[in-house]
Amino acid sequence: MRRTLTVAAATAALLLPGGPLPEAEAGTAPAQAPAQAPATDRWSAREAESFWTPDRMASAVPISRGGAPAAVDGTGRDFDGIPVVGRMFVMKGGGAYFCTASVVASPGRDLVLSAAHCLLGTDARQVAFVPQYTAQNPQPYGMFPVLRDAAGRSKVWIDPRYRQLGADKGAALDVAFAQVGPDADGFPVEDVVGGNRLVTGATYAHPKVSLIGYPASAARPRLCVNRTTKFTSTDPGIPGSFLRIDCTGYPGGTSGGPFLTGFDERTETGDVVGVIGGWKTGGDTPDTSYSSYFGADIRKLYEKALAGARVA
Repeated sequence: MRRTLTVAAATAALLLPGGPLPEAEAGTAPAQAPAQAPATDRWSAREAESFWTPDRMASAVPISRGGAPAAVDGTGRDFDGIPVVGRMFVMKGGGAYFCTASVVASPGRDLVLSAAHCLLGTDARQVAFVPQYTAQNPQPYGMFPVLRDAAGRSKVWIDPRYRQLGADKGAALDVAFAQVGPDADGFPVEDVVGGNRLVTGATYAHPKVSLIGYPASAARPRLCVNRTTKFTSTDPGIPGSFLRIDCTGYPGGTSGGPFLTGFDERTETGDVVGVIGGWKTGGDTPDTSYSSYFGADIRKLYEKALAGARVA
């Protein structure tokens, strides 16, 4: 399943126009909102909520798409979702699109993780993260706008080699971090829904991974639990080794969905070891998914995002 609907033009900078591993927490909102919230440069939570109405969110189409089904072992099922995973909405050109994204624990409590191909493009704008979105309850935890810098560019970090090489030759780097502003009440996203721990340098083969994503036309997200294996591409046009998982029913829209190990049902968080993307931006069929390997390059990208997020 080549899951990209459109591969947007490469950007000229890491930001889109328009260490130790942190511990994840269940995250409940404190009694009082923070005294000061980060500046959002004309794109606040209230503006995002006004723009991304329930009807507009429902009309959004996936940035990626699926292909023909294939026989696999893992069985996916629709479920009500978990707070730490949601839809990432974005305007590109004249259309509304979405991918899947999840909160990753950070000192600033304000980072989300998705696939690079979801957020790459000079025309990406009005980007917002909605935790645990469902058609029946579009904003159970509010909306968190992706912040903009002083020049009005969305604060998204993508390895520059990905934009230089493109989605195929740069498939091993199909990962993006984004800084989101507080919700309409002034709370950072991790305080509201918690955050997954980022794990880099682990094995490719995990015995139990929870895969969560938002399929194209489904009213709810999808969950599958299965093992991962190592897949090494023999196609010189798409080089690299990737995590591979067989889970049924992950077409367009699921790109950016997290691969979670050590999932804790009490906190509803886990260790994130991958995101749907990488080889052929997620794979050739909706029943087998891939992720770029989370190694030293992804750790460096995360650290760059941490440093950039600290800049006012």
